[in-house]
Amino acid sequence: MKQSRNAGFAVIAVIYVIAIGIGIALFWVMPDIHVFLRILIADVAATVFVYLTGVFLKNASVYDPYWSVAPVVVFTGLMLESGGIGPGTLLLLIAVWYWGVRLTCNWAHTFRNLATQDWRYEGFKKKYPRAFQIISLVGINLFPTAVVYLCMLPGIVFLQKSAFNILTIVGFAMCILAATLQLFADMQMHRFRRNNTGKRLIIRTGLWKHSRHPNYLGEILMWWSVYIIMLSAAPRMWFLFVGPLVNTLMFLFVSIPMADKRNRAERNGFDEYVRATNSLLPFRIKRVKE
Repeated sequence: MKQSRNAGFAVIAVIYVIAIGIGIALFWVMPDIHVFLRILIADVAATVFVYLTGVFLKNASVYDPYWSVAPVVVFTGLMLESGGIGPGTLLLLIAVWYWGVRLTCNWAHTFRNLATQDWRYEGFKKKYPRAFQIISLVGINLFPTAVVYLCMLPGIVFLQKSAFNILTIVGFAMCILAATLQLFADMQMHRFRRNNTGKRLIIRTGLWKHSRHPNYLGEILMWWSVYIIMLSAAPRMWFLFVGPLVNTLMFLFVSIPMADKRNRAERNGFDEYVRATNSLLPFRIKRVKE
């Protein structure tokens, strides 16, 4: 069964339906607790359940879709709980659904089966076999959940207060731009891999000609855009920039270095590619001469 792609999809679908059910149940039995804490408890409980299924299946990649599924479920659930929807709320939901469905579809496109685990997790497992389950729980499951939770807080605030003004529209447009940037980056990568099966080449076309990680750039931009949407309704909550900031730092100091390290070890000419191409921004920032 673990070798079957369709069976793997079915198993993960069941896991996530149960995880969502656990989260919703916990959220509803705590009506007197602040919504931030209610969502956090529900989010952590759902994450722990997904982690335990990954332990049972011996595959930490069971968690991989969680990043894109959780915000869609949380934002939609909060909208339904409020019992109403305005133009600003609608724009936020459209943006998050567009981002979430696209990212989940990209995960589905790359999913092989339950016998295949993310290369990063395999590296941790080989390097730290005795501590792998702790690394999996804290680093692979709970840490990303915490990052996504912090990123969701601005959106949660917006759904409670709502607004519709020029800043809302600007934030929405940036969300669509961010998700579309990821869409084109992933499509170009998939096409490149199909055309170069078995070859250890570096993609240097399309968006990847100007940025080594345009997909990560889109992810970073997405959550700063949600933050901008929040500012249109609750500027006094400006300090919630901590969410998109932590997300940005995670990509800058964890995800990008790990990806670059792997590419440097596996692909010839990668150092030259690094010298010629920015990590994130598709343009060079010129230094002003003194």
